[in-house]
Amino acid sequence: MSAALAPQTPTPGELLLPAVLAGQTGEIPDSALTAQVAEHADLVTTIAPEELFERLTAAFCGRHPEIAMQWLRDAGLLVRLLPELDATVAFSQEAGRRHKDVWEHTKAVVRQSVPRPAVRWAAVLHDIGKVPTRRFVGPGKVTFHGHAEEGLRMFRRGPARRIGFPPELRERVELLILHHLRPGQYDGGWTDSAVRRFSHEMGPILTDLLDLSRADVTSKRPGKRQRCLFLISELGKRIRELAELDARVPPLPPGVGDALMRALELRPGKHIGALRQRLTALCEAGEIEARREPDYYVEVVRARGLLAELLPG
Repeated sequence: MSAALAPQTPTPGELLLPAVLAGQTGEIPDSALTAQVAEHADLVTTIAPEELFERLTAAFCGRHPEIAMQWLRDAGLLVRLLPELDATVAFSQEAGRRHKDVWEHTKAVVRQSVPRPAVRWAAVLHDIGKVPTRRFVGPGKVTFHGHAEEGLRMFRRGPARRIGFPPELRERVELLILHHLRPGQYDGGWTDSAVRRFSHEMGPILTDLLDLSRADVTSKRPGKRQRCLFLISELGKRIRELAELDARVPPLPPGVGDALMRALELRPGKHIGALRQRLTALCEAGEIEARREPDYYVEVVRARGLLAELLPG
């Protein structure tokens, strides 16, 4: 099926082969082939969800995913497989600026993203929530408040049901869609605790999320682009440095146990070790600061009622 469809009606799975080849080679299928596929486009909805996942993942994880995406749209397949994404075509993010078209932006993000399935799928679908959340708030000003949350809901209602994502990958894509804006909120002014908290909350998706965020920088203004990429890299560097520091240096300073016993009138025992473990966990989660003076942790125990948790009644 490299140049044309067979004379007989093609099997549904054959309809997606040109997209796979386009994504891998960057060659746009000729117009005659595209027209033939378009004639039978309705058949694509009969493909088994697991096969859809395999074919589309192969197309999107090639070296030229944006070519595959555009061909799927031109052949009338995108609207049948991913209508949520098709709705972003010619959907403006900012009046009068072509490169702000959500579809064009999405293709650029996918092209720039690393070719790991979770990241590529999240890049493909990260902005679908912009269509129902667009609001005009003034001349040339548009907002998309809550589009990440809406995008997650749309993913669960649509693509996650039509396409046979492996469960673990589906969950990862969901989290990436939901949190794709968060690295971009870093402005260089976060405290170490805030960085630790972000790292702890993102957990296993952290690397994918930072990679997706880098790919999501598509500004045509060099200064803005460089600034955004610098901040994402700085955030990643701080996360790594804090993790290395925490692995070398205990988060609690010497003397915390003595300070707790003295200030809270406690006797030596297992409860002191349990308090230290709880305080350590809070430090690692970024909920409290690490390596402060002992009195700071005494106040944390009091303010959070940690002693009552350990010694109820």
